[in-house]
Order: sequence, then C-alpha cells, then structure tokens
Amino acid sequence: MPQEAAPVALGAGVVKRPSRLADGRELIYFDDAGTSLGAERAIDARDLDPRPETATMRQDVLTGDWISVAAARQNRAFMPPAEFDPLAPQTPTNPSEIPSLYDVAVFENKSPSFGPALAVAHGDAPAAADPASGPDELTEVGLGRTKTSVGRCEVVCFSPEHDGSFGTQTATRARTVIEAWADRTAALQALPGIEQVFPFENRGEAIGVTLPHPHGQIYSYPYVTPRTQQLLRSIEKTGPDLFSRVLDFERAGERVIAAGEHWTAFVPFAARWPLEVHVMPHRHVGDFAETSDAERAELAPFYLRLLRGIDALYDTPTPYIAAWHQAPVSVGRDSIRMHLEITSPRRAADKLKFLAGSEAAMGAWIGDVPPEAAAERLRAAVAGVPEVTA
Repeated sequence: MPQEAAPVALGAGVVKRPSRLADGRELIYFDDAGTSLGAERAIDARDLDPRPETATMRQDVLTGDWISVAAARQNRAFMPPAEFDPLAPQTPTNPSEIPSLYDVAVFENKSPSFGPALAVAHGDAPAAADPASGPDELTEVGLGRTKTSVGRCEVVCFSPEHDGSFGTQTATRARTVIEAWADRTAALQALPGIEQVFPFENRGEAIGVTLPHPHGQIYSYPYVTPRTQQLLRSIEKTGPDLFSRVLDFERAGERVIAAGEHWTAFVPFAARWPLEVHVMPHRHVGDFAETSDAERAELAPFYLRLLRGIDALYDTPTPYIAAWHQAPVSVGRDSIRMHLEITSPRRAADKLKFLAGSEAAMGAWIGDVPPEAAAERLRAAVAGVPEVTA
C-alpha cells in the first residue's frame, strides 16, 4: 500500500498531501499557504493492532432513531499530558497518530462510531455484511431492527500545538481548515452509503472533550440525522425558501451580532441555550464544497472574531459545540442551506445549564436568557475584538 500520493493544490494556496497510517487508515496533510514545512512526510512505522470491527446500529422503535453501539470508543485517550498527546506529531517517546510535523492534518478515527465498512466496498474500506440500505429503508420502524454502522469518522487537527481551539488559530490557518472541510465534505459525500456529512468542534471539558489538543471531527452518517429530518418537515410545511426568509427576518431584527458581505451571525429568535449563535451564508449553498473562494476568504477572519468575542464574555474560555449543519447527500439539497450553530451551556461565569427533566426527558426547552439580551452582550464583545488580519 503506498504511503503517499501526489499532492493536490486547493484554494488560497493550500496544498493537500494524502498519506496512510500503518494500519491503512487515511491520513491527509493540508499545508498552509506559504508553509515553512518541506514536501516530505515521515512514514508511520508503528506496529498497530487491527482496526476494530464496524459498530452496529440499533433502532429505537419509539422514535425511529438509530443508535450506533460503538464499544471500541471506551478505549480512547482521556486528557493525556502533553508529552503523550495522540494528536501531536510523533516523537521517539510519543508514538502518536501523526508521523510528521504538520499545519493541519485529517485522519480516520481509530475507534469510529461509523465505519470503516461502507455500504459497498470502496478502496481499502470493506463492504458491510449487513449495511444500512439508504434513507428510504432506514426510515421504516420496527422492533429489534439492526444495521451495520457504515460510514466514516475523521479527526481534523487544527494545529500541532497541544492546547487551543479553532478560535486561537491565525486567519491563514483558519482558511486551511476551511479548505480541508470543503475537500473532505466532497470526498466523504461520494463514499457509498453516506447520506450526510457533519463537521464539528467540541471545545471544553464541560462539553465532554477528552483531548485539549485543538481539533474537530467530521462524521459521515449512513442516514439523514434526526435533527435534519425535523428540518425537512418544517420546510415541507413552510416552503423551500425557509432559510432565505429566516435570514431576512434575523437581519431585520435586533439579534444580529456581526455581518459581512457573505455571512451573518445572529442569536436565533427561539434560542434554546443561554449562549447560542447561528452563522448563515447570504446565498444558498448546501455545504462547504459549494462555497466560493470569496465566501471562504471572508469566513476565516469572520469566524475567528466571533469565537474570540464569545471567549471575551468571561475571564475563562467558554465551552461550546460548533456544529456545521450541511444538506444531506440525496434529499433537501435545494432547500437546506449550510449553516453553523454554536451552542454553549454557560449561563454565567460560574454556572452551566444542565439538561434536566423537561429538556432531557421531554425535549421541551426552557430558555434561561432572553435572546435579545444575549445578542446585545455578544455584539458588544465581538465589537471589542480587533479585526483578524493574520
């Protein structure tokens, strides 16, 4: 199996360098524009155990939801010291997941929730014995239904540094990550059996983060997720231009936090969380792969300034989930607009919102902070952050 393939030039001077890990997992380096790194990358010489078997999904007959039971995830690293960071470049004393120094690196998760098997054999990925059979078959409901958790889960390392988050990166590095998200979205959507691709970042121990290394993940699901199915039902009731009307409604109101030529950030009208921000492109795009060079160029500093404003609210970094909602592969492409939802349970400097009876058990949310008040604080915080130029 070749360890390296030919480099590929992406937008904004970013270079993609495909490679492989010792157990066959895909590893891709994304070099910054003007990187100081050389073209050569070290070979992963570790002696690794075989990859775990693909997990199995079980259907909850009460809701129709699919639950992936991925027991191998119990063995993942939990808050290791910097010298044993599994996302740092390898050293003689740290046999980490990434052989070389890097700018941005993306690799297949060692203990994934979905995959490595796919609905049909593809490249080095085997076909599942009992695969998920597409969105139509998976919407059927019955007792005792199981399917193989086909798909792909990838880790996106924003930096070789041990600590940080997306918001601590430079504008150049942020653009490299955005190019990586776009490249991986297109590649993952093309895999057999993939119905939706979801890039996200978990930040902070309060969210459940097990590694302080600045990184995110990309999940590729064999079904349309429950949240997106709810969205499709709303679109069916209100019309295919729902996102356009939502954006017009929010831009005309008092909850806008920041706006550029291509993107607007706002606190939504019916925010669930004490800190909740949505970011939406001004034109309809289904996913990162459909964004233009101009949209990506603006997004890098825009997103950094927003995250830094969120951190400026308090004396300590704020935990959050940054969820990039993208249109599914085969449904809703003309009506679901890619957008970001940042949510945090932080309701005060020393207080978190916990999902208790009403929210967790019944899905009936009670807001702690009026969205207009949250928007006013966030708008002032973001306004106080210097323009991001490097």
